[in-house]
Amino acid sequence: MAGGPAMTGGGLGGSGAPKNKWAGIFMTAFAAFGGILYGQVAYDTGTISGIKVMPDFLRTFGTLGVGADGGYGLTTANQSLIVSILSAGTFFGALLAAPMGDLVGRKLGIICSCLVFCFGVALQMGALALPLFIVGRVFAGLGVGLISCLVPMYQSECAPKWIRGAVVACYQWAITIGLLLASIVNNSTQHHDNHSAWRIPIGIQFAWAAILAGGMTLLPESPRWLIKRGREEKAAKNLARLIGANAADPEVSIELNEIRANLRAEEELGSSSYLDCFKITHNKILFRVMTGIWLQAWQQLTGINFIFYYGTTFFQNSGISNPFLISVATNVVNVGMTIPGIYLVDKMGRRSLLLIGAAGMLICEYLVAIIGVTISVNNLAGQKVLIAFVCIYIAFFAATWGPIAWIVTGEIFPLNVRAKAMSMSTASNWLWNFGIGYATPYLVNSGPGNADLGVKVFFIWGSTCVGCLIFTYFCIPETKGLSLEAIDVLYQNTTPRNSVAYRRRLIAEEDTRGPAGLLAEKAAGDAKLAEHHENV
Repeated sequence: MAGGPAMTGGGLGGSGAPKNKWAGIFMTAFAAFGGILYGQVAYDTGTISGIKVMPDFLRTFGTLGVGADGGYGLTTANQSLIVSILSAGTFFGALLAAPMGDLVGRKLGIICSCLVFCFGVALQMGALALPLFIVGRVFAGLGVGLISCLVPMYQSECAPKWIRGAVVACYQWAITIGLLLASIVNNSTQHHDNHSAWRIPIGIQFAWAAILAGGMTLLPESPRWLIKRGREEKAAKNLARLIGANAADPEVSIELNEIRANLRAEEELGSSSYLDCFKITHNKILFRVMTGIWLQAWQQLTGINFIFYYGTTFFQNSGISNPFLISVATNVVNVGMTIPGIYLVDKMGRRSLLLIGAAGMLICEYLVAIIGVTISVNNLAGQKVLIAFVCIYIAFFAATWGPIAWIVTGEIFPLNVRAKAMSMSTASNWLWNFGIGYATPYLVNSGPGNADLGVKVFFIWGSTCVGCLIFTYFCIPETKGLSLEAIDVLYQNTTPRNSVAYRRRLIAEEDTRGPAGLLAEKAAGDAKLAEHHENV
């Protein structure tokens, strides 16, 4: 009943739409809602962007004489630490998520992760000195990292193939809503001259975690995890709920048999370690794992989190009179432009949208940098043009790289290493998030030890988007409409540059031969892999 970035398992509805199409539509609707709850990650991102410039927060955690007017302010080092330390916690949480989900189940794992997150939020709210606030952000980050893998792991095993792209795209849409909510709350409390100015935005995160944990108690456990644990009757009952059918319906038996076949294939390949993710094999495991890791890295290197971590400070330093309001406006663009991405991802495809998005972002970012260095902060018209191109840049990201990076990394990994590969990809996202969050103040701030780039930092982001374009052209295949088994066959027989034509052939074969035919072709490839392992 939920959707999100595909993680493990082939999804449901392998033979087409669910028995009851409204079940799939409801899954999509709940995917958006569930993603809003997951948006506590994004909410924290948006919250910290605003609260670190609030007067009471600066008086509580800042240093006198560091501020621009000689008042309270955060040193560059503390600013970097406050923003980026959450991502350090998420990095380790993401790595722990796969074994936790396999051990205790998807549902219980998510509920426990919410408790870890709430502990971190409580520490932040009670802090009156920076060390305790930092420790709170580490624990909150650990919970966020666990959730960022466990929620998609659960969702991918419950999402039908026919709407998988749209369901996964809802994940990013929900993150944008989390950012928007944070900017609205910050804008509402910024003038409070006491601790409530920053404690209210942080404390609201209790509600997101409570709703997510409470909602999970009402949802069925993943049928795939239940079958893996030998709980066949419960798996059949939960699967029937998820595809909108009766437990005795033949469609349920077909789905269960396909899940069992996938699990048998996984068992025949044997248990995998993280080292198996880096082996050179006929089905290109190493290439696929590195593609996922670097795709998440390039998503962060688009520079988008510069806007959402440091947007308020950036607009303030650019001479904007109400930077909080501009932050709300950019988040509205982010929310609104994710909706076309949800629609287009299963129409135009993943590869095409990533290429278009990278090209659009690099043009906008170079223009922002050029405009920023050629006008003064007092040039009102110029500042409006700068904001306009920042919004267009956000629009390109929201419709393409925002959701599609998660879609692709959920689709491209083979079954025997899927959980571990996705765990590493998510960890890569958080590692680069940490690195960029930590380095950015040193890049843009003035003063000793800082690069004082200011708006010129957009020359860097524009150049990294050139890297995104090249990477997509050579490394990202078109996977629109393919089952996860068919994607495995695609990797075995073609290259990303030739994937569009080969995908059409696979779609035709799946329509004529059915999933069983592709599973047979995949089994032949897996037999080659097993033979290769024996020879090695």
